[in-house]
Amino acid sequence: MAGSHATNSKICIDYASRIPSVTASMCEAAELKSLGVRSVQGRVIWGRDLQPDDANLRVLVVGGIHGDEMSSVSLAYHWMALAEKPPADSPLSIHWRFIPSLNPDGLFARPSKRTNANGVDLNRNFPTPNWARDAKQYWEKRTKRDPRRWPGNKPLSEPESKYLHDLMESFKPNLIVSIHAPYGVLDFDGPSVPPSKLGRLYLDQVGIFPGSLGNYGGIHKGVPVVTIELPSASVVPQSAEVRQMWMDLHRWMAERLKPVK
Repeated sequence: MAGSHATNSKICIDYASRIPSVTASMCEAAELKSLGVRSVQGRVIWGRDLQPDDANLRVLVVGGIHGDEMSSVSLAYHWMALAEKPPADSPLSIHWRFIPSLNPDGLFARPSKRTNANGVDLNRNFPTPNWARDAKQYWEKRTKRDPRRWPGNKPLSEPESKYLHDLMESFKPNLIVSIHAPYGVLDFDGPSVPPSKLGRLYLDQVGIFPGSLGNYGGIHKGVPVVTIELPSASVVPQSAEVRQMWMDLHRWMAERLKPVK
């Protein structure tokens, strides 16, 4: 990973002001680094790797794809802290890469908004098969041209979605965890048997959307994508629930994902 640490107190104060249950000191303790990419409006996109020497699995965790789902960013921060002390009984040694806020322009808009600064829904901008036909048709007919769900003029038109696409090619995750809100369910795309629940979130597969990360990663690329839909966009589950979701994810990974070299 490239770039400097996000230890600048001004940066962390700004993030803490928008993210529920995250303090400036918690942000600084995360030791985030620049991923070497900037948003449409020039904001640094931050991330963190936790990589043991004997890692046998790569997991990518992405929050804040939609800027107005602030709780998704918060959960990523809380899970980063938990990842520092992996479960002692886990057979897996995991290389984690966390991207807490893929869409900082949406997060820092006033008010925060789903889309990025170009008005594109990043979760409809991935190059799924027949994107040119299906994404436009879905947007026009199913969403009634909802501006919050505009897929863009072409796939990967946005620096944020293009970065995540390229990262999938270079990092080669064995699992992607995409955090959203506020539907209060657990979704899954791709190979493997999905987890039945994470904490109080139960599996309820909501379908396939043109240009979505789940469709692109899970169906097209064959990488399991666990999509978490927290119950609230502005309120984070309590600490015990955050930990239970984390432990349930670990148990499922140990059962269903094969370690790799």
